[in-house]
Amino acid sequence: MVHIRGLYEVAIRVRDLATSETFYREILGLEVGVRDDRRKWLFLRAGGQAGMVVLQEDKGTWPTQHFAFTIEEADIEAAAEALQKRGVAITGPVYHEWMPARSVYFSDPDGHELELCAPVGKA
Repeated sequence: MVHIRGLYEVAIRVRDLATSETFYREILGLEVGVRDDRRKWLFLRAGGQAGMVVLQEDKGTWPTQHFAFTIEEADIEAAAEALQKRGVAITGPVYHEWMPARSVYFSDPDGHELELCAPVGKA
């Protein structure tokens, strides 16, 4: 058996790299790791060394996907408010008893469904 410890990197297809870079850096606060201009890819750090999001410019046709980012429970309300102040339409926070976690849902410029997920302690 393979003992997976977590997820390190996710690749996201985007139609316009510059537009998506602005969203992921300015709205979500991700930091540039490496820019690959030849392939039109941008590696962004999510949570410092916790993992990466790779934005890959692709002008073709592809389905939208769902991605979730972990945040602290204490930050979920402020994150929802910050997204709304930046003009991002959100749903939530929504409580998921089965996880347990609270989540905020929204979309990126390409229509990918994004989630901020805050695991909560059991009462």
